[in-house]
Amino acid sequence: MATPPLAAIEKIAAVFSKSPDAIAHAQARVERSAIPGEGYTTAKADLTRILPRKGAPPLGRFRVLDLFCGAGGFSFGLEQTGRFAITAGIDLLPDRIETFAKNHPSATGIIADIRSFSVERLANEALQPELVIGGPPCQGFSSIRPFRTLTEGDPRNTLFENFILVVVTIRPRWIVLENVVGLLTHEGGTAFHQLLGGFADAGYQTDWRVLNAANYGLPQNRERLIVVGNTDGVTFEWPEPTHFSDHRSMAGKFGQKVERVSLFHSPLLPAVTVMEAIHDLPEVPAGGSADEYGINVVLTDYERAMRNGSSRLTLHDATAHSDRMLKIIRMAGANRSALPEGMTSSGFSTSYSRLDADKPSVTLTVNFVHPASNKCIHPYQDRALTLREGARLQGFPDKFEFCGKRAHLAKQIGNAVPPMLGAIIGTALADAMAIARRATCTFSHEESRGNGQGQGKPRGAAPTRRH
Repeated sequence: MATPPLAAIEKIAAVFSKSPDAIAHAQARVERSAIPGEGYTTAKADLTRILPRKGAPPLGRFRVLDLFCGAGGFSFGLEQTGRFAITAGIDLLPDRIETFAKNHPSATGIIADIRSFSVERLANEALQPELVIGGPPCQGFSSIRPFRTLTEGDPRNTLFENFILVVVTIRPRWIVLENVVGLLTHEGGTAFHQLLGGFADAGYQTDWRVLNAANYGLPQNRERLIVVGNTDGVTFEWPEPTHFSDHRSMAGKFGQKVERVSLFHSPLLPAVTVMEAIHDLPEVPAGGSADEYGINVVLTDYERAMRNGSSRLTLHDATAHSDRMLKIIRMAGANRSALPEGMTSSGFSTSYSRLDADKPSVTLTVNFVHPASNKCIHPYQDRALTLREGARLQGFPDKFEFCGKRAHLAKQIGNAVPPMLGAIIGTALADAMAIARRATCTFSHEESRGNGQGQGKPRGAAPTRRH
């Protein structure tokens, strides 16, 4: 965050009828107290803090390091399969790591800038993981260079390059990178091609898909670009869709690698709808809240899975809208054009609009508690979604504990990879990793039996690879 030039300060001071010195001093206070911002885009405090794990990771599971972990939705989903142990997570934002650590007791939480944190220390904190996952914020990814030219601490590094540097140093056998679909088409696809080239140069065989979480049982059309890679030469078998959602992909000309789902591809279940996910939550007015579940409510399968024995309702508090916003909300329809002309002067076509009760929601944003940002008004009630409703649409179980202020929680929820998608990918991933592990063990056993007379494989031969 740079201090504005004097000429700019003088103009700002004139607008607000303040002295230039007062504006300059106020700006200086902001710079001194600034905390890490979203996606490495704003000023950050100079801090590094470690939240130690509360217990040893479970034995017999694949160890996982989560980079740019946020609240830990993706890694939480992996852990729910019972086959992964999350050993560490790193993120720039303290509230994200506090939430991550709260829900991953056997993992070390690291509040730090990955660009300056020692990769060797990261490897030690993560107990030499077999899998590294992460979703680097996409600022600046157009300048990705061949991995051979990357150096730890180089200020030119993009966050994607830092992901590659961690992988090159730690050498996990498997990697998963998730990101926005827009990475595919940025710079005409050049940036994505360079990213895959970096993984290939580092010795990783990769494959990728664009997955819509609604095709796997989430009540939300949310597409993510998923890249899976390994050094074992194992072909990753992508999970088959289980639900049908009539959704047009954002992948554009790259659609040939998107999981295409046909209505006639049976047996597919109908997509889970908004009201199938939240209808059990009691009605609350704008500015109101509730901390008890409704009584005599017949739960849907999805709601039952989200409650999972939870006895107390949390985060079900609604934004206190202004009188003007309430007037807009009461007249809201499927999109902004449904409002009377002149009622709003700006916004996206999906702003100030209601969610469809009988369809999956649109992609949640970090501002889903504010109707001006996107389509986030409750299907029937005159208010935006509550935090709990947003968490339900993202697939966070009601027992998942969030830490931070209300504004932080909305961002944690809106930015997350849905745990349900993490579990779906994790199940397929664990199967593939188990195949690779068995192949390695078989080779090691055969090699140990060799006596130099043709039994087993010669020492130094490539391990058996299964495709």
